[in-house]
Amino acid sequence: MRAVDLQIIAPEWPAPPGVRAAFTLRTGGVSLAPYDSLNLGARIGDSPEAVAENRRRVREKLRLPAEPVWLEQVHGVQVVELGAAGAVRRGNPAEQPLTADASVAHAAGQVCAIRVADCMPVLFAARDGSAVGAAHAGWRGLAGGVLQATIAQLGVPAAHLIAWMGPAIGPAHFEVGEDVRAAFTAADAGAASGFVANARGRWQCDLYALARRRLSALGVSSIYGGGWCTFAEAGRFFSYRRDGRCGRMAALIWIEPEPG
Repeated sequence: MRAVDLQIIAPEWPAPPGVRAAFTLRTGGVSLAPYDSLNLGARIGDSPEAVAENRRRVREKLRLPAEPVWLEQVHGVQVVELGAAGAVRRGNPAEQPLTADASVAHAAGQVCAIRVADCMPVLFAARDGSAVGAAHAGWRGLAGGVLQATIAQLGVPAAHLIAWMGPAIGPAHFEVGEDVRAAFTAADAGAASGFVANARGRWQCDLYALARRRLSALGVSSIYGGGWCTFAEAGRFFSYRRDGRCGRMAALIWIEPEPG
């Protein structure tokens, strides 16, 4: 495919001047099946050369000020401060990335990136444009507190933040066991509203509803996005639960450097 075929979702939210964000779709890259075609995930079986070219295309399409900091995501709650000692930019898919499930930036030119293929990415921006962040919020991270950890690292009062929930698996296709429900309701009985019993004695889980509830409890009142289903829209999204072996999309956010 040609680079011009690369498409993104631009978050519909009142981002402050200078804050840019995007979510990549699965089209417009060079990876072969089952990673076709804009796979941005390394070390999942795809050709490193293809991943490198896909990442280059994303940089070109979005006119990124720098290579995104690609994390080794482990469904945890660790947050990396970009620009801090040790948080170096890594662009070569063969290099070992930083292990974390969220990143934040308080300076222009640092690109936060989260890779997903059913898990939910959550982007944050301070209303005054002074800080941005991105969190990997699958059910484990969401239940474990990755959103709380990201907000704490941002150092901005929650009422002064806006949040955007990117594409994730929808409740119609996200069947989970009682262990997942218990992980949420143990600390918040009201989280039961994010689960609906099905005919198989299991639960349909609504990640968007659970994230909204968690963000609201933390004091974030401006919450946008949600409503997609990565499982249901095979032409646009990768889905690990649907396909098993598949590529990864990315949610990216950064503060644009001043021209000059």
